[in-house]
Amino acid sequence: MSSPSKHRFKKQTWYKRLMYKRLPVVKWLPGYNSEKAIADLIAGITVGLTVIPQALAYATLAGLPPQYGLYSSFVGCFVYTIFGSCKDITLGPTALLALMTYEQIQGRNFDYAILLCFLTGVVQLVMGILHLGVLIDFISVPVTVGFTSATSVIIAVSQFKGLLGLQFKSHGFIDTLKKVIMNIPNARLADTALGISCIIILLVMRKMKDINLPSSQKGLKKTLWLLSTSRNAIIVLICSLTAFFFDRYSESPFKLTGTVKEGLPKLSLPPFNTEYGGKNVTFIEMCSDLGSSIVLVPIIGVLGNVAIAKAFASGESVDATQELLTLSLANIFGSFVGAMPITGSFSRSAVNHASGVATQFGGIYTGILVLLALSLLTPYFYFIPKASLAAVVICAVIFMIEYEVVKPMWRSRRADLMPAFATFAVCLVVGVEVGIVAGVVLNVILLLYPSARPQLEAEIVTSATGFRYLLVTVGNSLYFPSVEYIRQYVTRVALKQGGCGMPVVIDCRYVLGADFTAAKGLCALSNSLSSRGQPLVLLSPRASVASVFSGAGSSVVVVLTPNELDGTLQELTGQYALPLIVKSENKITPPPTYASLENLDEDVVVVVLDDSEKDVPLLNKSESVKKITNEIDDT
Repeated sequence: MSSPSKHRFKKQTWYKRLMYKRLPVVKWLPGYNSEKAIADLIAGITVGLTVIPQALAYATLAGLPPQYGLYSSFVGCFVYTIFGSCKDITLGPTALLALMTYEQIQGRNFDYAILLCFLTGVVQLVMGILHLGVLIDFISVPVTVGFTSATSVIIAVSQFKGLLGLQFKSHGFIDTLKKVIMNIPNARLADTALGISCIIILLVMRKMKDINLPSSQKGLKKTLWLLSTSRNAIIVLICSLTAFFFDRYSESPFKLTGTVKEGLPKLSLPPFNTEYGGKNVTFIEMCSDLGSSIVLVPIIGVLGNVAIAKAFASGESVDATQELLTLSLANIFGSFVGAMPITGSFSRSAVNHASGVATQFGGIYTGILVLLALSLLTPYFYFIPKASLAAVVICAVIFMIEYEVVKPMWRSRRADLMPAFATFAVCLVVGVEVGIVAGVVLNVILLLYPSARPQLEAEIVTSATGFRYLLVTVGNSLYFPSVEYIRQYVTRVALKQGGCGMPVVIDCRYVLGADFTAAKGLCALSNSLSSRGQPLVLLSPRASVASVFSGAGSSVVVVLTPNELDGTLQELTGQYALPLIVKSENKITPPPTYASLENLDEDVVVVVLDDSEKDVPLLNKSESVKKITNEIDDT
């Protein structure tokens, strides 16, 4: 009997283990010191300088006022500090979720974006509690590549409007591209020149951190790295100052962001009903309008966040459930301050990692910097040119187009290109949500196809004792979609060998599973072959496969080991096969090589033996055996 103190110790250990797992902050906080604090401060400020211009740009991309991007940028930082499991990840708005948000709120009001953020968090929370992170495994790398590449193209094209200073409304990629081409004559020269210049400068500054310098110039190298990582903030600041001086001394030639609401967001419940178009819209109607995005946005958010966590995990395992729970809380709490859906940002996480962040506490400094920007800098956001924000978005997404993986896919497995290109094309032509569903469905079809059309090989085998039989090897599972295909194949190859009564052996060593339909189908095949004098045998099935056939009452003969095969075939056919003896050398001739049946003609002549001939064995147990035995003794 265990003592109360021992029982109490086990309970404390269980609680401690759960706390470390679900509250990672209690694990790293006791070891926090000044050195880590300085590293986190530098990284947090660097990420903050990156997130502020990106947040403004992504809010515009989502069809929201610029301040909504900042509303979405600080809650995730604070939540991830407590619940996050990877020190490098920073949560906030991303181009991908901004695009998906835009597709849901166009023609509606901003309440839909906030409600979508809340519902995204609720769905992710349910997935985390039920451990449904396994659903992400159904989205393969080809589908992810096609999806991210397509959304990158869609986002880049959507920013041509701001880059060229155009003004029009569009729906979808094709419509946007068409209207951009039609409105090129109306492009504003100042905005176009500013936007293209910003893109060139951003791309050049992006490469500055990769310049190889001697080890003696560490200071210059760190300066170039800081300039490179802060390039978005620098460009937006320079462009804003330029627009400010133009506006002060003359009329600004650029299209500006305009008035940004000052101050911190109000803390309030998410909008469970709203008004637009002169009518009141209930919560159910809003959910109906949001449609499949209530499920797809959370899944895409989790997929991106887990992928980033794996990239920065340094080979350690990633707790997908903890990431789900953390992301869900960030979205739920964010909806109370007017945020749109958020997830982990790969670009900002890379900046965080490169800045030398030590713990998750770096997110606190990033969040504080965003709050300071909301409190003090919003009046100055008025002068940010839209062309500069468009350039920031374009330079961020063009590197998400993963064209370089096409060549390895072609070399490894060309079938994987089908879901990748299908996802890419459908996302561009129809829509993002439909595209990813189409890619997943096609991927599942490719996954199930081997079950319906398993790899089959047939050959005539001569055993060591000289017994010949037809060996059919099945390279996959025996499930109901493949039953008819296997029956037709075995029947065809059984006829090709001439109908002389040669036994048929199905090699089940590579069969991982079977079902009731397959057992009944092979039983019918066995009866069909037996009527022609060809017994059917299953060779070396797994115990689970053999139990399916026995449980289904199948009449198919099962042989568990190859050593028992010859004896079983002799019993089924009543024939005895003996090795041929070479009298001069007194040794057994080797068995002939396998004869492939794949190249035989389809038009074969089926030899039908009458009943009297079928019953005659190759060798009788009487005088013929004695005669051959005497000849063996004489040699």
